[in-house]
Amino acid sequence: MSNNGGRCSDRINVAIDGPAGAGKSTVARKVAEQLGYVYIDTGAMYRAVTLAANRAGIDPGEQDRLKELVEVLNIRLAPGENGQMVFLNEEDVTSEIRSRDVTQHVSQVASHESVRIRLVELQRQLAAARGIVMDGRDIGTHVLPDAELKIFLTASVHIRALRRYQELKDRTGVSLEQLEAEIAGRDLSDEQREISPLVCAKDAIRIDSSELTIEQVVALIQELGRTKLAEAK
Repeated sequence: MSNNGGRCSDRINVAIDGPAGAGKSTVARKVAEQLGYVYIDTGAMYRAVTLAANRAGIDPGEQDRLKELVEVLNIRLAPGENGQMVFLNEEDVTSEIRSRDVTQHVSQVASHESVRIRLVELQRQLAAARGIVMDGRDIGTHVLPDAELKIFLTASVHIRALRRYQELKDRTGVSLEQLEAEIAGRDLSDEQREISPLVCAKDAIRIDSSELTIEQVVALIQELGRTKLAEAK
């Protein structure tokens, strides 16, 4: 449901932030479906840049080359039968951006100011019409600081690693302990980076999903959305 780019009084923007593996993408997608909003997976956009860098032989630490790369990339998100599809220069890379190689380098690529500036610009353009559910690391604090509803979704490192382990179904031979170490390391990287670090916005509602099902989290956010929409009218 779009509105030709104008501000729409019967819609709000929902920002969902949180650490790696907290279930943000799944929750955000389902919340968007329930509300009839558009879902924007910002993490997928950073993953697309990381994939492009890997293909171009650009090291995650090469800031100048990454800046040149991100300026010419065309990243497009589109709804698909099995969720959001991600296109990089019109190539469907939905599955490829979830590879371990991309996962291990995306935090470093996303830490560069030039990359974030370009993608934040694109993300704000997408949200201008309202009726958006956007998830990431700095949506409520930096990308959409005026979002009417801000959620900080988290869970313990062990629970997040366990969910990821079950998702992989032992396809990669990675142990649960290794995943825990990787997620803890990524948390540290996201929290300590100089550009838009992972923090809980002061006006965000914190939800710990360690003991909740996806459906319970979605229902809770949906109810909060209805409340915020009523307040905004």
